[in-house]
Parts: sequence; structure tokens; C-alpha cells
Amino acid sequence: MKRGGRLLAVGFLASLTVWAQEGQKTEQPAPPAPSQQQEDRPTLGPRNGPGVVSGPDTSTTTDIKKLMRIRTLYIESIDNSLSDKLVESIGKWGRFRLVTKPKEADATLRGSCLESRRLKHVHSEVFISDRNGGSIWQDNIYRPFNPPALDQAVSDTATLVQQHLELTIREADRRE
Repeated sequence: MKRGGRLLAVGFLASLTVWAQEGQKTEQPAPPAPSQQQEDRPTLGPRNGPGVVSGPDTSTTTDIKKLMRIRTLYIESIDNSLSDKLVESIGKWGRFRLVTKPKEADATLRGSCLESRRLKHVHSEVFISDRNGGSIWQDNIYRPFNPPALDQAVSDTATLVQQHLELTIREADRRE
């Protein structure tokens, strides 16, 4: 009896294993293409938000009318020299006159640029607010580094912020 019971159990386990393997074959998707593998790495950010490739959907406009009225902009100091890169990028664009004193500005750009060496990502949050501190526009960007170097990731972030801001203003111009 014991031998027959063991054979039955072994046969049952073998059929379960075959059944589980067949179920896995039909339920598992095909392996991702090499280009997809990088994008599917786990991140701390939302899936549709800023990932390895940041897009204009990472920015949010709170008050489009105030954004369109900004002529002078003050950029506060931001970690990892992001403020220097933003001065360069936004300055080249020429849409705003950049000023050195907050009292001379219609709005202030402030934010943070934090690097996580362990996760090898730079997470930047940039905000534009009016003189009273009211929110006008914001952008959240995640960029990988190592490679590229941290400095390059920060430069790319500044370029993306400028492009997202430019796209927002261009879309607002079309609506008017």
C-alpha cells in the first residue's frame, strides 16, 4: 500500500509540474526586445510619469494666464548646479529676461535636484511661482546617470525643463 500511495503521489506531482509549466508557457509574454529591457527596469516614479525618457507629460501648468504674462524670471539656487544649467538653457531660449534679484522678477523658478547614487538616478522637481508664492508651473524629471555622468544628467534635466516649458507656452499660444 505504501508503495502504491507513493507512486500515486509522484504521478500526481509530475502531472502538476507539467500542468504548471504549460500554464507558464501560455501565460508568459515573449521576452522584451533589448530596447524595452532598459525602460522596464523598476523605478520609484509612476509608470506613466517621468522614467528614463522624460516627456512633456511630466510638467503641469497651474495658471496658464500667469505663465503667459511672465517677462522676467529669477532662478533660485538648486542642488547639483541645476540652477546654473537652467540659467544657461532658459537664457539661450530668450523667452524670459533672467534677473539676479527676486524683487525684480515677475516669477521665481525654484526646485531640487537630488541624486541617488545607489539607484543611479537624478530626481529633479522644478516650480515656477508668482511673487506671492502662488503656483504657476511645475516639472518632475528622473534622469539616469553613470553612464552618463551626473553632470551630463543634470544638463539633460535642464534642457528638458526648458523644452517642457517652451512646449507649454507654445501650446498656450496656439489656443489664444
